[in-house]
Amino acid sequence: MQQPRIWLVEDEQSIADTLVYMLQQEGFQVTVFDRGLPALEAAAYQAPDVAILDVGLPDISGFELCRRMLTRYPALPVLFLTARSDEVDKLLGLEIGADDYIAKPFSPREVCARVRTVLRRLQKFAAPSPVVRVGEFVLDEQAASISWFGQPLNLTRYEFLLLKTLLHAPGRVFSRQQLMERVWSDAWESLDRTVDTHIKTLRAKLRAVNPEVTPINTHRGMGYSLGRG
Repeated sequence: MQQPRIWLVEDEQSIADTLVYMLQQEGFQVTVFDRGLPALEAAAYQAPDVAILDVGLPDISGFELCRRMLTRYPALPVLFLTARSDEVDKLLGLEIGADDYIAKPFSPREVCARVRTVLRRLQKFAAPSPVVRVGEFVLDEQAASISWFGQPLNLTRYEFLLLKTLLHAPGRVFSRQQLMERVWSDAWESLDRTVDTHIKTLRAKLRAVNPEVTPINTHRGMGYSLGRG
């Protein structure tokens, strides 16, 4: 079985050396970059299985590096390492498309555990499934696409996974925590606005297709559900 390929973009040598040692001990194949731009150049030819990015790189911000890498590889799992732990930074990382956000100082074993969590979730969603039809929705999991009233929706990775979760159980009310557990990593569980923000953008995209129908229902104090119709 091929070792998962991890790219670590970290300019602090001591942190990089420690993480490389631990990740290799866990069976990962690790490539290290001490700048963001060389990682971008390498990404023109291949993608890792997981990218671990320091936010405060000397040549390009980790946020910008993440944005550019996800433009080329939308399904690439990304974990941020940062000395900043403000909720605003966490939300910014999430909106860009990060899977996890780990504040320094951290345990290298914790980083390894987060990487494995992301890989497990990726494998779960990668399993082929038939086309699912719910009302006017058509979910094609193999193509990672959802259409509504015959119109393909231009969704981000997390919008797709969130709507997919709702589509698999129409009428069921999911709490924010349940949606977080199914779509995001554990690190986001304390950020209630994570789900709310993505529900808002999902509704806007659905409204652009058909402003007369509101398929995602809000249950005050409980969560969200997809209408059965």
